[in-house]
Amino acid sequence: MKDFNKAYLSIGSNLGNRYLNLQKALLLLAKKVGVIQKTSSVYENGAVGFDGADFLNACILLETSLAPSELLAQLKDIELSFGRKKNNDVGYASRSIDLDILYFDDLILNGAGLSIPHPRMAERNFVLKPLADIAPQFYHPILKKDTRNLLQECKDKNKLEKTEYRFYKNRTELFSQLQFLAIEGNIGAGKSTLAKKIAEDFNAKLVLERFADNAFLPKFYEDQARYAFPLEMSFLADRYQQFTDDTSQFDLFKKFMVSDYDIFKSLIFAKITLQKEEFELYKKVFNFMYNEVKKPDIYVYLYQNTERLLANIKKRGRDYEQNISPDYLEKINRGYLDFIKSHPHQNTLLIDLGTLDFVDNSMDYEVILEQLETGIIELKS
Repeated sequence: MKDFNKAYLSIGSNLGNRYLNLQKALLLLAKKVGVIQKTSSVYENGAVGFDGADFLNACILLETSLAPSELLAQLKDIELSFGRKKNNDVGYASRSIDLDILYFDDLILNGAGLSIPHPRMAERNFVLKPLADIAPQFYHPILKKDTRNLLQECKDKNKLEKTEYRFYKNRTELFSQLQFLAIEGNIGAGKSTLAKKIAEDFNAKLVLERFADNAFLPKFYEDQARYAFPLEMSFLADRYQQFTDDTSQFDLFKKFMVSDYDIFKSLIFAKITLQKEEFELYKKVFNFMYNEVKKPDIYVYLYQNTERLLANIKKRGRDYEQNISPDYLEKINRGYLDFIKSHPHQNTLLIDLGTLDFVDNSMDYEVILEQLETGIIELKS
């Protein structure tokens, strides 16, 4: 057997967010099974053989080093991960994901649990139409006809409509559809670390807040009442300048931009630290600047409880942060959550970090990437 085999798969869904299911399944195939070389258009059609919601269907070409039986086992595992029950394999039923092997190179196989080519593919236009998108001249090794001829002769005349959905073959390609991703969080939540990891792993332009260079910050932690207004105004001026500089200039060698802050944090912190009169003045200046800056495609908020925030702050050892009170951190968390609630049309993804350690645990990092992955797919659906 060759190092890599070409497998044509049919994928379908008619439960829940159908496009999300299909795209997530493709990403799992790319992660666990092989390299996705081609994807068809996505078609919508009625359920065939039973009463159910309409399906979204598509076909893909996959290069894999797995044997047919190993590929089938992986497909079944992916179906199970979407909640499909094993007894659904008997008869027709609605399903969140359905994965079938159509062709495996030019192999002919008739086994108890696997037949290749798929024995009913020539009877289904919802299989043949998307397959014709990516393999119009592929010959059926038994029927000795290519996909176009099989489609022309198919007696299945059920209505089939091409949709505007498009697929992304892997996570990097999906993330590349973003222009700007903002990662926010409380002090010590790990937003800068996560932004750096994503920038490195997905070739993104990194925009970091220059908080360490602010001369008022150490003084603020010593005397908040005296230094709150100059601190917040200097932060705002610096963030505005940085945003207009960094986010207006695309790097041709980078896929997208990721920052460890969004400029709206200026208003959140200012509301906590400033007196009422100072805040009203500050807000007038802020609103003018905020209207001019670039907004993120997705706004990620890393939520962490106060106890772990304090532990993280202590661990990173910045002297001027060591006296931050739990009450101040709780006010910041509430400020961010109020901002998210008051902006329902913003594409916000709230990630509860809980006990996740995405710095030292790759599995925890993967959990975060999967949540981000879902957020991007939902944005594109």
